[in-house]
Amino acid sequence: MACHCNDFSKAQAGRGLRGIEPGMTVPAGTGLSRRAFLARGSGLALSVFGGSLLSRMAFEEGIARAAAGPAEPVLISIFLSGGFDSLSMLAPVGDPRYAQLRPTLKLAPNGDAFTEDDRLQWHPNAAPLRDLHLAGKVSVMPAIGYDDANQSHFTSRHYWEVGEINPFGRIGWLGRYLDQHGADDNPLQGLSLDWSLAPALAASNVPVAAVSNPEYFSLDARDVWDGGVRTKLIDALATQGKIATTDPELKSARRAAGQTVGLRGQLAGLQGTDAPWQTTVGYPSTDGFARRLAVLAEMLDMGLPMKVVALDANGGYDTHDNQNGTLPDDIALFSQSLAAFQADLEARGLADRVLINVWSEFGRRPEENGSGTDHGAAGLSLLIGTRAKGTMVGEFPGLATLDEDDNLRHTTDFRAVYCSLLEQWMGVDAAGIIPGASSFARPALVR
Repeated sequence: MACHCNDFSKAQAGRGLRGIEPGMTVPAGTGLSRRAFLARGSGLALSVFGGSLLSRMAFEEGIARAAAGPAEPVLISIFLSGGFDSLSMLAPVGDPRYAQLRPTLKLAPNGDAFTEDDRLQWHPNAAPLRDLHLAGKVSVMPAIGYDDANQSHFTSRHYWEVGEINPFGRIGWLGRYLDQHGADDNPLQGLSLDWSLAPALAASNVPVAAVSNPEYFSLDARDVWDGGVRTKLIDALATQGKIATTDPELKSARRAAGQTVGLRGQLAGLQGTDAPWQTTVGYPSTDGFARRLAVLAEMLDMGLPMKVVALDANGGYDTHDNQNGTLPDDIALFSQSLAAFQADLEARGLADRVLINVWSEFGRRPEENGSGTDHGAAGLSLLIGTRAKGTMVGEFPGLATLDEDDNLRHTTDFRAVYCSLLEQWMGVDAAGIIPGASSFARPALVR
């Protein structure tokens, strides 16, 4: 029976946290206090999450101290919302059951077999990712998931976000990493490039941030149009931020003024609606996902002290119907954007310290429903970067034997991948961050 999702949406909570819809699992981060730490400018709101820590953060000093230290590895988490169809991205054209299960959605064999398993073939619109894989810069997990897969968008996504099979988890797996290895004065250490906080970044003890469109950050005063007057106002705010006081409320206000001016200076290189970043790489779009990747590359190049960054990819991948009408274009823009971002990092000399993890809450069912595919189990995940192993992780299980729900069986557990990312990339022990970490064999992900 087809499982349709007319109520699947991306509702946003008005306070910077993910919206809670009827029937969904409560997202990680729910209940965290938030402070609109910096004034809203044109197209930007920076919200810092971290409870009582905010009252004693030395934001500007913490940013400067972290930026002056040695460059640390950065993990970028990119979410494909809706349940990405792995059997389109890597089509099993050499599996005897493929054409039977997908009589109208199947891809025709083109002789361009996947190097590690000749049953598989890249989607033609994913050629930029195919080329990165051939260059040894993309690791592919063709069947990633977990036992007894939940086919609810909200619940399965929640499991991936908290790093455990626990519907009651409230702290994200990357938030737990920051709680143990982050700082109490650097909200940019966990950055959600969105209007709302990515639940995977929700921490309990340290600040993290959600920011949308940092390239538009401005510091203006109502009805002040003269540039000279505006400069004097900004200078006055900076001066206010340096004046000592024993009054706690006045101290907080002065600190906020100084921090606002400080971040304005840090983001000055992003300013301008026409060219908000400096790059020799041609991105496929000046809007949405590609634009955020371009701005992120510039932020990394500026030395802003980010450890983990989360953002959503372009498109929506809940393809119950009209799959061939929407999915090819989404794959094309997604692949082109990621390839441009990787080229940008390499041109800037940043590539060896950045690793990109692409994931979705589940894959799609192998058997089509007519014009689309319904919720499945195992799906596709990618690791992209010059330090990625560049090989297949786990096996493609084939279509001859499916699980009890007629879905693709998983051969890699997502929690095992998290353990490897923490230990091999971030350089920390996964125990205490991923529940039951000792039970997962670590796949080799990093070279």
